[in-house]
Amino acid sequence: MVTVTQPGQRRTPKAAKTNSVAKKAVVAVTGIIMVLYLIAHMIGNLKVFAGRESFNGYSEWIRTIGEPVVPAQTTLTIIRIALLTVVIAHGWAVVSLWRQAKRARPQGYVTKKAVAQSYASRTMRWGGVIVGLFIVYHILDLTMGVVNPEGPSTTPYDRLIAGFSNPFITAVYVVALVLLGMHLRHGIWSATQTLGQSNKRREKTVNLFALVFSVVLIGGYLVVPFSVLFGLVG
Repeated sequence: MVTVTQPGQRRTPKAAKTNSVAKKAVVAVTGIIMVLYLIAHMIGNLKVFAGRESFNGYSEWIRTIGEPVVPAQTTLTIIRIALLTVVIAHGWAVVSLWRQAKRARPQGYVTKKAVAQSYASRTMRWGGVIVGLFIVYHILDLTMGVVNPEGPSTTPYDRLIAGFSNPFITAVYVVALVLLGMHLRHGIWSATQTLGQSNKRREKTVNLFALVFSVVLIGGYLVVPFSVLFGLVG
């Protein structure tokens, strides 16, 4: 039997395939860790509806986890370092896979599937960059307070109210969160493919779950800035 290779088609070495699978697994696992963090962070944000004391108390509790066994903010610092490592690993794997795919298919081919996949990957890449920049701004605004209207010497509750009382700042958060939702929806679908938990029969169910989960999670984040902006919290 003679195997015919189409012009422009390349055989992928076994080592390259193994490397690609490993990187996809890194993307999937780090993505799951970040989703778990997003859920926990959203639940913490919702404490703003319990009032100033409850929200500030929650913020202080995060900083004192592990006391007196370890000094203040030790556990929080460890969590931050772990999350930073996860984000870097996630970004490295995504960029590496993109460059690997680009090298493997330099000429490309035009089909509906290829166009759809290209659009999804572009959305993921640029959406990821924008979300990354938003995280930096979020830390400078609400965590450190250096770009917050109330400044760094105020309480977390005061910074949150001051920030989201500004329509422009709220608009920035809304746009970033919507992009995060799009990134998350596609990421959940991709993770199930990578981890072998999806097939043609389950594809519709997985897509529906990814959409509903993303809408609920992002909705949980959006309810806070909108509530402050419209005077329901303050």
